[in-house]
Amino acid sequence: MTSSAFALPPRLSAKADPSLVDADSAHLARVAAAVARQVGQLEERLEAELRKPGGGGQATVERDLEVHRLSARLRTLRRYGRDLCLGRIVTTDGERTYVGRLGVTAEDGTRLLVDWRSPAAERFFAATAARPMGVASRRRYRWSGGRIVDYWDEPLSGTAAVATTLDEDSALMASLGASRSSRMRDVLSTIQADQDSIIRASSAGALVVDGGPGTGKTVVALHRAAYLTYADARLAAQGGGVLVVGPHRPYLAYIADVLPSLGEDSVRTCTVTDLVPEGRLAPAEADPDVARLKADLDLAIDAAVALYEEPPTSTLRLDVGDEQVEVTPADWVEAFAAPEPGTAHNDARDAVWTALLTIVVDRVRSGSGDDEAREDPDEFDAYGLDQGDPDAAARTALSRNRALLDAIGAAWPILEPTELVGDLYEVPAYLRRCAPWLSVDEAAALRRDRPDAWTVADLPILDAARHRLGDPDRARRLRGERLRREAHLARMREVAEDLMAADDTELHVMSMLRGQDLREELVGNVTEDAGAGDRLAGPFAHVVVDEAQELTDAEWRALLRRCPSGSLTVVGDRAQARRGFPEAWEDRLARVGLRDVASARLSVNYRTPAEVMAEAAPAILAALPDANVPESIRVSGIPVRRGARSDRDAILSAWLTAHEEGVACVIGDPSAADGDRVRSLSPEQVKGLEFDLVVVVDPAGFGGGLTGAVDRYVAMTRSTRELVILDG
Repeated sequence: MTSSAFALPPRLSAKADPSLVDADSAHLARVAAAVARQVGQLEERLEAELRKPGGGGQATVERDLEVHRLSARLRTLRRYGRDLCLGRIVTTDGERTYVGRLGVTAEDGTRLLVDWRSPAAERFFAATAARPMGVASRRRYRWSGGRIVDYWDEPLSGTAAVATTLDEDSALMASLGASRSSRMRDVLSTIQADQDSIIRASSAGALVVDGGPGTGKTVVALHRAAYLTYADARLAAQGGGVLVVGPHRPYLAYIADVLPSLGEDSVRTCTVTDLVPEGRLAPAEADPDVARLKADLDLAIDAAVALYEEPPTSTLRLDVGDEQVEVTPADWVEAFAAPEPGTAHNDARDAVWTALLTIVVDRVRSGSGDDEAREDPDEFDAYGLDQGDPDAAARTALSRNRALLDAIGAAWPILEPTELVGDLYEVPAYLRRCAPWLSVDEAAALRRDRPDAWTVADLPILDAARHRLGDPDRARRLRGERLRREAHLARMREVAEDLMAADDTELHVMSMLRGQDLREELVGNVTEDAGAGDRLAGPFAHVVVDEAQELTDAEWRALLRRCPSGSLTVVGDRAQARRGFPEAWEDRLARVGLRDVASARLSVNYRTPAEVMAEAAPAILAALPDANVPESIRVSGIPVRRGARSDRDAILSAWLTAHEEGVACVIGDPSAADGDRVRSLSPEQVKGLEFDLVVVVDPAGFGGGLTGAVDRYVAMTRSTRELVILDG
């Protein structure tokens, strides 16, 4: 990075004039020096953090968080160097501000780059000729190999202001015309004002971003996730981070580099099917009528679990020592009321058990008539290991009482989510009791021989069951830890009693065993393990949903369980909904419980050439006359071609020969080879993706009705340059 930042090709010699580039070159040299210095400092700090002992507890958590933060920044600085810089603006009073992927400061404290997410950088993206915001000019760089190979100046105010019409030499048009690859290209420096206003909008409530193909919905979704993570104080206060939910796994692979390139690697990404373990192998529901019936079946889970939370109605008699103690129906009712409202079923069992033990211990004590004796200070439990509980011995004995254990196991069993949902499918009478809106025939239609043959339509139901029940393995693990702890405490109490009874020293050294410090030392090695938890279980402070028009109500409820604040970015296009989307976004979201909903609309198609849109628009307008078909701002000069399926291989071969870069996609023909430069995908798998060449095979075979029309529309609008349609 010691050489000049500019390496303009001979054809751009006019742009290499020293009066145009020397000031920038000098500034970027300071950026390079500052980056090198910060890399060295971060390496030292990271090494120091890694040398710190773990120690456990909060200290280890804080150390790990600091290691993650330092590592993330170090990766970004190493990856980019001085080409962190996106460009700069010059205000009307001559002040220059350079904008970067990260903020960079010189050793003397001078701000060399402002982070693109900071308020100081907003004018770089938001200023236009119609609304210059005090900006006289903007310069955007194109980097390659750590050098600037092109740049574009945009006068925005004063006599030099340009019209808003984009020309072939603009940074945006040059970016749109570049070849695609298997990963989403970097477009941060060319974010447009309409997109930036959405990216920086408040995170309060739900923001719906509706836009047709090529309007930059995915760009907005990902940049908004990075922006909110960095800049939104509301999210920082709530904690929990940001989750991005995409439509399918090819989408996740396509966007994998975007968030790290924006200086943010803490955002989690997934598809809806990733929310439960069964999702990775689950096929689509073959019967659309069955899929429709399952769309609301998650609402039956509460009723299904409630049947396992009904207190026993008969009296239980226990033999405790030489006495018999009764546990009455009223005792069960009291114990069942112990868990806090909203506690998951399996997690609540411990509270029920503790409450029941307290009731039985009190009854044992009252039956033995030894209350007064237990209040004698001389009977204080040795070591204090019962932490002030005079009934620890009785609790330990009752915890091993087989009749009581069997009773609690039957009254409040640990439930497996998969078994609960499987039982609903296996027993139509059980299903109808929990889902009374189903008819006899509808309940019978959901009956299947293998209740665990999960499909995609089952996943939200399984998720609802997991949320309502909690982790059964964790409940069992905690119960085992509690029993081991009680046994440990009982053993320590016996040891303490023996040691104190045998202590004949003048200072009664063994009396120190009652001290709090030693008590903690003795019991500290027996702890309850809360478990690692599910990385997608949430709660998240904000959830971004791309291609949201495809989600069912049950899938929406699964996401909202992970975002109780209701802070969401909902990105989609009603005209691309395969199952139809007749209502407004506000009505759809209100149906699943979201009331605080704002909306924004994107109407400019930056991706798809006008020639392609002229072919694609009629495909959707015939089925959906009010579709939000965006207006293309580019023409490619390449007409849409047609041919026969037999032409496929020749077309691909000729294109690959003529183009050393770029990616093609065959849509609708599974027999096509799938590789790095030629993808073979179904219409459902290409949402959110884009390709230089799109070959649509047998579009008529996509089916009739709205679903077929949507699939044809989506397939054709993936192209950034060329579209070829091959009839079957």
